[in-house]
Amino acid sequence: MITRTYRFAGKIIEISSVYHYVHQYCEEYAATGTPDFSVITDEEDIDYERKKSRLEDIAFGREMREYSSPYLESLAVYRKIAERMPAYDTVLFHGSVVAVDGEGYLFTAKSGTGKSTHAQLWVDYLGDRAKIINDDKPLIRIDGSTVTAFGTPYNGKHRRGCALCVPLRTICALEQAADNHIERVEKNALYPLLVQQVYRPSDPVMLARTLTLLDCMTEHVSLYRLGCNRDVEAAIVSYQGMKG
Repeated sequence: MITRTYRFAGKIIEISSVYHYVHQYCEEYAATGTPDFSVITDEEDIDYERKKSRLEDIAFGREMREYSSPYLESLAVYRKIAERMPAYDTVLFHGSVVAVDGEGYLFTAKSGTGKSTHAQLWVDYLGDRAKIINDDKPLIRIDGSTVTAFGTPYNGKHRRGCALCVPLRTICALEQAADNHIERVEKNALYPLLVQQVYRPSDPVMLARTLTLLDCMTEHVSLYRLGCNRDVEAAIVSYQGMKG
């Protein structure tokens, strides 16, 4: 086994793996100190990820892909981390977080809607004022009324992100549309999507904790729904709409 320690969302995590790949993947987050918890993976975990990936390819009508064991182990590591993090008031969320002037905006939607494209449009529009914190699976910590988005190495196929954190101002659900328009919405309008996009642990206690944290998060950030195309005007409409 190969063992190293890393800092994710303020917690030191010891990772013990079969392959070295996950440690190369996470090297930007290397840390020292006493671990808050440990994650250990084995061939059984890798096989589980392989079967899950095949089922997802079938479900989404994609061409069947064959992933390497080291890559699949890296997925298993993050899954095990996500299973534990609700105990530390932190959840994994499927979305893209962009920071502008020190505040975070999280874009979420069903796969294929264009979260990454829209995040890049913000960078194109706002230039150096905008920075992508995590383009796929950020960790979100909910500490009372304070909600913070953290970068992690698990930041999408384009590897867009950084080892920074930012207070989360807004969650915006994206929908494809010919014309760009945005509206502020109440929690009940987005809640089914948010439940779908948050990682839901297999352990019932951690699942209940995740839903409690999700409820708290929606009370302390603004919620919007954006209909958008892939033109830079979409970024202008969404930024001005959310920033006011």
